[in-house]
Order: sequence, then structure tokens, then C-alpha cells
Amino acid sequence: MIAAVRAAGIEHPWAHQARAAEHALDGQSVVVATGTASGKSLAYLVPVFSTLLDGAEAPNGRGATALYLAPTKALAADQCRAVKYLSRPLGQAVRPAVYDGDTPFEEREWIRQYATYVLTNPDMLHRGILPSHPRWASFLKALKYVVIDECHTYRGVFGSHVAQVLRRLRRLCARYGSSPVFLLASATAAEPAVAARRLTGLPVVEVADDASPRGELVFALWEPPLTELQGERGAPVRRTATAETADLLTDLTLQGVRTVAFVRSRRGAELISVIAQERLAEIDRSLPGRVAAYRGGYLPEERRALERALHSGELLALAATTALELGVDVSGLDAVVISGYPGTRASLWQQAGRAGRSGQGALAVLVARDDPLDTFLVHHPEALFDQPVESTVLDPDNPYVLAPHLCAAAEELPLVEDDLELFGPACAELLPQLEAAKLLRRRTKAWHWTRRERAADLADIRGAGGKPVQIVEAGTGRLLGTVDAGAAHTSVHEGAVHLHQGRTYLVRSLDLDDSVALVEEASPPYSTVARDTTTISVLETDVEVPWGQGRLCYGSVEVTNQVVSFLRRRLITGEVLGETKLDLPPRTLRTRAVWWTVTEDQLDEARISPEILGGALHAAEHASIGMLPLFATCDRWDIGGVSIPLHPDTLLPTVFVYDGHPGGAGFAERAFHTARAWLTATREAIASCECDSGCPSCIQSPKCGNGNDPLHKRGAVRLLTVLLRGAPEDKPVDEEGAREEPTATDREGAREDPAVTDRDAPEEDPALTDPEGPREEPTPTDGQGPPEEPAPPPPQGPPAP
Repeated sequence: MIAAVRAAGIEHPWAHQARAAEHALDGQSVVVATGTASGKSLAYLVPVFSTLLDGAEAPNGRGATALYLAPTKALAADQCRAVKYLSRPLGQAVRPAVYDGDTPFEEREWIRQYATYVLTNPDMLHRGILPSHPRWASFLKALKYVVIDECHTYRGVFGSHVAQVLRRLRRLCARYGSSPVFLLASATAAEPAVAARRLTGLPVVEVADDASPRGELVFALWEPPLTELQGERGAPVRRTATAETADLLTDLTLQGVRTVAFVRSRRGAELISVIAQERLAEIDRSLPGRVAAYRGGYLPEERRALERALHSGELLALAATTALELGVDVSGLDAVVISGYPGTRASLWQQAGRAGRSGQGALAVLVARDDPLDTFLVHHPEALFDQPVESTVLDPDNPYVLAPHLCAAAEELPLVEDDLELFGPACAELLPQLEAAKLLRRRTKAWHWTRRERAADLADIRGAGGKPVQIVEAGTGRLLGTVDAGAAHTSVHEGAVHLHQGRTYLVRSLDLDDSVALVEEASPPYSTVARDTTTISVLETDVEVPWGQGRLCYGSVEVTNQVVSFLRRRLITGEVLGETKLDLPPRTLRTRAVWWTVTEDQLDEARISPEILGGALHAAEHASIGMLPLFATCDRWDIGGVSIPLHPDTLLPTVFVYDGHPGGAGFAERAFHTARAWLTATREAIASCECDSGCPSCIQSPKCGNGNDPLHKRGAVRLLTVLLRGAPEDKPVDEEGAREEPTATDREGAREDPAVTDRDAPEEDPALTDPEGPREEPTPTDGQGPPEEPAPPPPQGPPAP
């Protein structure tokens, strides 16, 4: 193993690498939380390779095994290249292989039987490996290490699902007689040991003292200028972040600077690459071919070709979504341009850290969107540079998460009493409910899965919402790509503009039953933005505290959403050209929310008349959604909001902010416990904005279902001022992130909700102010990947595939 490390040009490991390896070799689970390009991969590969070498001569011919989990396919493929390079001196002792939805079926049986280092993702572990564990028996029996890379990405509902997938893995390993050590890595984690313990359910040692040298990083905050155009309600229009990012990418490419521009949406990545290519073609016809887009939804062969071109240097610049954010080693990258605040400080530093990975100096530029949070950050840089990264919020005991995993575990092996401690205390309450729903049946001392369908299909771990929608070219039948089912209503509705590899298509039809969107190539001078309506009902109030005469509440709600139309916006300027009605079915979400109410006396004190009440509430809601990412591990697309002058469940003017995930994701709960600081920052953001009556930098929302009407900026400031006068101090967080809560006050069940004054719902693929459209999900996933295929003929020997 020492020879292999020296062959890679490493004579002396950094101190944090040595400490992590020592803990792992001693049998302790460990999390390495050091900066980007600090050699975290070597820290976990040294103990893994050492153990694989020691077991290479095992009598069964396979020896020890290790499993690597990455949140994205790109990262797993990148790590496989690194493992093959580092393990060359070790011969056949280390046999790495990627096992994901893109793996050819003819290679899968070889991987199950002979690979010693399997690189996959949580989706494939959940849907492919664990349900078919008898076919993986020899691998699981010899499993010594589980590597979890970029562990900070496992947060919210997705992180809670992954936590239960890991518990199912531990249970099956125990069944086969193994007890693997978990090795976790992240460059941007707060309280890494606490987060790692929640994720794995095991004690974890923390190694966080970074001993590696760092190159200089110059970080610029860039606010696009105002234009002479006027937007909705006469508000000034700022030049879009898309246009500014495309200009920066063009200038950097002309200077030979290797650059990645990170964009929050798939359409935005396509737009930026197209604009940059067009501008480069006017100067040097050899340069447009060195700029490309990279996003989820591409076909596997397209993604792999782009990754190879980026590694080889054939591509000089790339406009990419977060599909390329996580840990992909792009050595020699000089600059990163971030188009819009990515939602968390963790993601911001993760993206900025892609530049300068060879130790050289680097440039990072955050281009602010016309958005309350982005505008606040460029004028308050201390909120970025003087604050730690956010805590990783996840809740494995969420019943919406735990219930389907109990079913999946019961199908893998019947559940017994001894298993319940592994899955958490909520099992005792959930198991009778699953029995009553005839999903599980208790026989003697065990619970059994009762259905013929696969239990793993009950848990949609990434919240994709069902079978992905295939995007098919109508004239040729060619498959262009896919989009998550939950995003189809907003991104591939009839009449939507769809971008793919620099080409523009119009959606001719969307068939939700067959999950197919037919498109045809076109060149419209506009992008499209979906509009929808939302109603909300209170199901149960868990906690209610007085804020002066007002009330602050936290509990369960039901949100009903329907896409009703779409806007056509002119490219670059975002000018609205028209609106078209749509007929799509409504969707219902049961989730968690925080809400606050005000009384008539408070309205009088704030000088809020009935004529401006709706606009004041609406403006406060928009701004509070925009500011919440500073206080919770989310961005505004993960949360939604509703404001109404007289809500039937509270009988008072009410503003709701809710999690955009079934069962909740912890964001509304964090908002409840930091409400004073959160709403104080919201009031400051509105009051300090230089506009007269409201703009996208303070109270206008890029995803408002009511066209940002009505809004009243000064009324929102006065209303929040009065509300905050009665606010108690926020409660501190204990070591586990939990807070003591006041006695819960129950409410009666939900009542039908009339049309609301506003809706600002979370969207999986929102159309943003830069007319971008779909936001990139954390990964091109295997969430709907194929189940295990029927067993092929036995493979012939252990040579690498």
C-alpha cells in the first residue's frame, strides 16, 4: 500500500489523512471534514486498500470488500477513475467497478461475484442491492468498509431516507456476519460528528483539523446593473444573472481561463452555454466548441463524453448544474462563476472549492440574482464570510420516511423485536399502523411484507414523485432525456420551451399516464414560466406561542397545488409577452409549516388598512421565504408560502411558510425556533432596499402564483415591526440540534380552504427571473433505475470487465 501511495507521487501524507486512516484501521467509524482538495479520498482509500490487500489471499477467492456511496453518478465515475489509477501497483487485489443505472446488464453479475470495491449511490443501494441481497451475499459477508462521500448532501427528507437505507444495510450485514466500518467525507459540514452519527446511527470520530496547504482564493460578489426596462407593476428590471454569467464565461474563455459556471437550473445551464458560444463565434470560430453545458437529464453516453472532455482539457469552459458540483476532481480549474446564491453556504463553498484544486490561486465569482436573499448577501458579505456552514438537518424518525423503509426491511428479512432499536423509537407506533393498512402481517415473533409488489418502490428517496417523464422528439422518436415526474407539470407542460444540448424545443403534448412529453425543434424568442394556485389547510397545531397579541405556530398542514397557466418571457430581459391557460390535475401535499397571525389591534398599530392588508402580508411572505435559507439548510425552492387576510382555520390574517416535501423536512421547524432572527432579517432586507414600492431584490418573488400582485412594501415593514415587538428570544440549539418546545396546543381537523391571497409554492423545476426554468436536483439519479435483472449465465472468472 505504501508503494502505491508513493507511485502516486505522495511521499508524506498530511496529518489529517494519517489520523483518519489510523481510526479506520482501529475499527472506528470516522468522518473527515477538511477543505476541498485536502486529500480526503486518500484518507479513506489507504485503510480500504490495506484491508483489501490483506484479504486478497482469502480461501474463498474474493477476500474483503468495500462499498462506496456517492450522491451523483458523475462523482462515482470520477472516483472510479481515481481508484483505478491509485490501485495499479496493487494488481488484482483491488477490483473497482461502478454499479448504477448506467451499468450494462452483462457486467452486473461479474460485479456481484468478483468486484472488491463497488461504487454506487443510495438509490441503487435502496432499489437494487438491498432487495436482492441473496445475490450479493458473498459481497456483504466480506464487507469491511462503507465509504460515504460528500456526506453533507444527505440532509432534509433525502438525508432521512438515506439514513434508513444505511440502517437496512447494517441489518443485512449483521445477518451475513459482517459489521462494516463507516468512513465519511465532506468539505463543508457543520458539527460533522453529530451529523454523521445521525446519518449512520453509529458513534463516529471526527477529524476536522486540515493540515493541507491552500492556494489563494479571490472571491468576488457581483451585482448586475439596473436596466432601463420596467417589469411587473413598473418595478425596475436588473440585468439577469444568466446574461452576466454568460458574459463572464465568454471573457474568461477568451483569456484561456479554465472555468465552470454553476447554474441553479437545467435551462439556465443550457442558456448560458448557448449565449457564450454565440458570442465566442463572433470573435474566434475555434472557441465555441470548447464551451458546453452539463446537467442532469442527459443520456448516460452524453454525460460520460462531457466528463472525459472536461478532464482532458478539450473543454475550456462548462455551464453546469449541481450534477457536477460534488467532489468531481477537475484539476487545473482556474475559476468558478456561481450564477445565483446556491441556497446554502455549504453549497457555495463546495462550488467555489472546485477551482484551485492543484494548489494554485483561483477566482470565484458569485453573480447575484434579482432576489431578496442574493441582494442582501452582496450588501452584507459578513453573512457569507463570517458565518459557519449550516447544520445538516435530517430526521430519520419522520414517519413518512420510516414507514416505507420498515416495509422494505420486512421484505428483505422479516422484522423482529431486536431490529426495532436499529430503526428508532418511532417503530413502536408505526408497526400497528402498517399492520392495519395490511402492508405488514405479524406471524409469531416477526413482521412480514404481505404484497406482491416490491416494498422498496414505496420509498421515493429523492422525492421525484414517480416514474420520470421521457422527453421524445416527435418527428424521429428519439429519446432526448428525462425529467422527474414531480417537475413535469412546471417544465414540460404543453407549450413549454425545453433546451437540450444547445437546441431549443417546444413541447407539443404531455401524456401523464404514459409519462411521455413529445417535443419538436423550434426557435422561439422566449422562455416559459409556469403559474399555479395553492390552498392550505391546518391539520394540527403542534406548538403555539404568543408574540404579543399575535401568535407563532408550528404544525401539520395540507397544501393543494395546481398549475393553471404559463407565461412567455423574452430571452435575456425577462419581459412578459403573454399568458396561456393550462388544464392539469391538482396535486396534494401533507407537510409541516410555520405560520404567524396578527390581530386587528396590531393592524391598527401598524396603520394597515383593509385595502393594503393583502399586499402587506403578501410582501412579508415573499421576503421571509427569500431570507429563510440564511437560517435553515434549504433554499427558497425547497419551501413554499401562502398569505391570506382571513384564514378559515385561524380566523385571523395569517402567513404560512411550509416544507415542500411530504411529511416535512425540518426547514419549517428551524424557522419556528429562529423566528425572531429570521423575521428581523426579513424586515431589514425589505426596509434597506432602495426601491420605492418593491422589486425582485426585496418583496417580488420569481415564482409567485399571483403575478406579484398585490404587494405593499411599506405596509410589510410596518407589519413586521409591530409583530417583532412581542417576539420572545429564540431558543438555543442543543448538541443534537433539538430544542425544547412549549406545550403543544391541538387544533381540530382541516377545513376546506377558499382561494388564498397568495401562493409561493416550492417547485422541483421552477422558472426563475433569469428565464431559466428547471432547477437542477442534487443528482442525475438512479431513483427509477431498473430492478435487479434475472440472473444471467455465470460469469467466466475474475478479470476486470
